[in-house]
Amino acid sequence: MPVTRQGITILGATGSIGRSTLDVVDRHPDRFKVIALTAHRNAELLAKQCAHHGARFAVISDASRLESLRKALDLHGCKAQPMAGEAALEEVVALEETETVMAAIVGAAGLRPSLKAAQTGKRLLLANKESMVIAGELFAAAAQASGTHVIPVDSEHNALFQALPDDCKHDLDGAGVERLILTASGGPFREAGIDVLERVTPEQACAHPNWDMGRKISVDSATLMNKGLEVIEASWLFRARPDQIGVVVHPQSIVHSLVAYRDGSVLAQLGMPDMRTPIAHALAWPDRIESGVERLDLGKMHRLEFFEPDLQRFPCLDLAFSALRAGGSAAVTLNAANEVAVEAFLAGQIRFMDIPRVISETLEKAPRGAVVDLEAVLNFDQEARRLARKELEKHD
Repeated sequence: MPVTRQGITILGATGSIGRSTLDVVDRHPDRFKVIALTAHRNAELLAKQCAHHGARFAVISDASRLESLRKALDLHGCKAQPMAGEAALEEVVALEETETVMAAIVGAAGLRPSLKAAQTGKRLLLANKESMVIAGELFAAAAQASGTHVIPVDSEHNALFQALPDDCKHDLDGAGVERLILTASGGPFREAGIDVLERVTPEQACAHPNWDMGRKISVDSATLMNKGLEVIEASWLFRARPDQIGVVVHPQSIVHSLVAYRDGSVLAQLGMPDMRTPIAHALAWPDRIESGVERLDLGKMHRLEFFEPDLQRFPCLDLAFSALRAGGSAAVTLNAANEVAVEAFLAGQIRFMDIPRVISETLEKAPRGAVVDLEAVLNFDQEARRLARKELEKHD
């Protein structure tokens, strides 16, 4: 039976997730057609991608790069319509031709277009965990109102999605689930002492042993904040209470997450550490398609290890659980303060272990309130950033 080609729009096409998505799409021209591709500043690569994949629209979110995008599109002989600015991101997401949206813009910048996709009933493939972290309540309401599917692309959440029954993904108690267990590689410093962590450089923090990721996400993985954000995201994706979510350190990154059931069964999703596996699953769900990923050979896996995370050495994970338990705007503050602190660390303004200190201090001083709408989210976000930058002055 022939499959109707899905119209795909990729937010953040030039990043690692965007490039991996296009690799999977390229393998299945009979299933997918590219409607729009977006980037922040990389006009040259965006134009090249649009030309290769026949995109109809090319969006550069940094409006100052629009002319560069026009020239690059002309150079590649691409007829895609150039657009610029944040409003353009929401516009291409809402296009009738766009059926599926891959949300892969890093950080809070991906919030508005991702939420627009949920509100307009698009099938949302969510790789931007920050959107669900800071506005999970809004996403849940939008998805329910529009009847859309939000399919997680993060390897851990996609693993949980695969290990849960299709009809009970939002009713863990009804599905007999005791616990969702997220795995963490532990990053490059899982065995490092605190004295070593105090001297970590940005280059060392960005050298992830298993995954090819951007600099910000690599630092988050090194601090375990990446896992903390995933804990909060899991709570909204699967309507899980804080006590229903656990984290284990698994250095091999082969078991991507596990679901523990009340009968004693534990279901795990395994695979090579390659983002094309969850991307292919999300793109084709409920079908399965070729992803281009190397096959897992269990005979070559000499050992699979699991450890409890050390919260003293990696306090960011503990801060995330605390924010989840606090509810309201606490997760917004956590995410904003983390983005400010990581940016400062990458710029050489603060030390590695100053990241959790800045976040903790910001959480203590930031106002708390209910996340009632997008405006409230953005207000809490901006205030948290202001306070975090003020805390940075103490670490100069």
